[in-house]
Amino acid sequence: MRLTIELDRDVDGRWIAGIEELNILLYGDSMDEAVLKAEQAAREIIADRIAHGELPAEAANPEFGRDWTCQTRKI
Repeated sequence: MRLTIELDRDVDGRWIAGIEELNILLYGDSMDEAVLKAEQAAREIIADRIAHGELPAEAANPEFGRDWTCQTRKI
C-alpha cells in the first residue's frame, strides 16, 4: 500500500501532514514531527482495519511518499 503525505505549513509556523486516503490530518512543531505523527496514525488505522477485515494483511507495511508542494495557509 502506497500512501502520500501532503505537507503544508500554517501561518503560526506549525507543520501539517495529511494522508487523504485515510482522512488523517496532524500538526507538528517541525515537518519531521508532523510526518512522524501522520505515519504512526496511518499504521494504527491500517492495523485496526486489518483486524476488522477491512483491509488485507498485505496492507500492514505501507510505503509513504511526500508531496513537497507546501504553502503557508491561514486556517
